[in-house]
Amino acid sequence: MSQNTPEAQARIDLLVIADLVEPGSRVLDVGCGAGDLLHLLSTEKQVDGRGIELSQRGVNACVTRGLSVVQGDADEDLRDYPDDAFDYVILSQTIQATHNPREVLAQMQRIGRRIIVSFPNFGHWRIRWQLGVHGRMPVTHTLDYQWYNTPNIHLCTVLDFAALCGELGLHIEQTRMLSGDQDRRVKKPGRRDNLFAEQAVFLVSRDPA
Repeated sequence: MSQNTPEAQARIDLLVIADLVEPGSRVLDVGCGAGDLLHLLSTEKQVDGRGIELSQRGVNACVTRGLSVVQGDADEDLRDYPDDAFDYVILSQTIQATHNPREVLAQMQRIGRRIIVSFPNFGHWRIRWQLGVHGRMPVTHTLDYQWYNTPNIHLCTVLDFAALCGELGLHIEQTRMLSGDQDRRVKKPGRRDNLFAEQAVFLVSRDPA
């Protein structure tokens, strides 16, 4: 990916996600916002990209960029998609804002051959320190809301998400542990990753077993 392109200035988790997607794939971006990831994947990986976004403002921004996006709710509307409709179903920095993360992930498992999920890690040491020392809900650059106005209703840690994948029979192909601009590839996340990763990106698929 060229470092001179505007896309190279995207969030690090979006660049990592783009790195995991095969060129020319069929992709559904769930909770796609203003379409930054879809635009990146379209220009860099020439994917057949689709998006679903709850906010009308986000949908309008995507349409303005020429992206194929519909308005919809991840908690309700994924069940309308047919089985195996996509090569990748992506949920970027959104799973913690869904009402039923387990069901959302199960629907993604049904409609996509592979799933990519990124999320802020609530197990990071700075979050633990803020809770332990100050006794208040932490505010960081990856969780930058106050407790009373946050859209995040189901925060989780790296180990929590890995355990959920196990419950659903999902095979973890690769994880990327992100901290600042650092990107570390991990096959199986452990306690060290749970402590030091600010964000995590999981590439998972249906368990071949």
